[in-house]
Amino acid sequence: MVATCTTAAPTAQKMNILLIEDDAVIGKALLQGFTEAGHQCQWTKDGLTGQSLASNQEADAIVLDLNLPGLDGLDVLRGMREAGIRTPVVVLTARGGVDERVHGLNSGADDYMAKPFDFAELLARVVAVCRRVAPRPSMTMQAGGVKLDLSNRRVQQGDREVDLTPTEFSILELLMRNAGQTVTRRMLCEHVWGFNWDGTTNVIEVHINRLRGKLEPRDAPALIHTVRGRGYAFRAPDA
Repeated sequence: MVATCTTAAPTAQKMNILLIEDDAVIGKALLQGFTEAGHQCQWTKDGLTGQSLASNQEADAIVLDLNLPGLDGLDVLRGMREAGIRTPVVVLTARGGVDERVHGLNSGADDYMAKPFDFAELLARVVAVCRRVAPRPSMTMQAGGVKLDLSNRRVQQGDREVDLTPTEFSILELLMRNAGQTVTRRMLCEHVWGFNWDGTTNVIEVHINRLRGKLEPRDAPALIHTVRGRGYAFRAPDA
């Protein structure tokens, strides 16, 4: 059973994915898909080799088939967990029954997906299990005299509080997370309005101008800089 060939947009954070899959057609398709999405992928076709590679703990996530030669996928999974290996695992298998799903999750899988499958959904699930185990980011950010509090969505600039709309706050958050680097208009649109944004990016200019008006009083140094033809960058005045 072959994956549905749906194009997946590259994700922001690159991952190192270990693929343990004995089906050559599916393996090649996944290897190509993960690579084109901007990730590193190592593919092996048997359970024993997969278990050995997993023990190195170099992968950020593992995509694991269950019907494997050499060592069954569930045995690979149980062996990993018994050895204290906590690398997130997404099981990808033709064993799609409810009891089999429950058994797989109880054996230590972080997610369970039945074949046939859609690649974009698989990639989203891999990203999601990695996000669950990632360290929580700081709830405050500070740059250029601006302090962003993510817990209560408040913005302070010096001694004054800046009143931002939810959209303006989201835009400022992404710019400050990438302070000093160019953030494209499309990245901003997808961050604010969703992963599959397909509208015009010109709408972001209106919000940027309003945000500048609130953060950059007359004669004050610019914080949000236009990168012509690309997007915007948040830079502290002394940067």
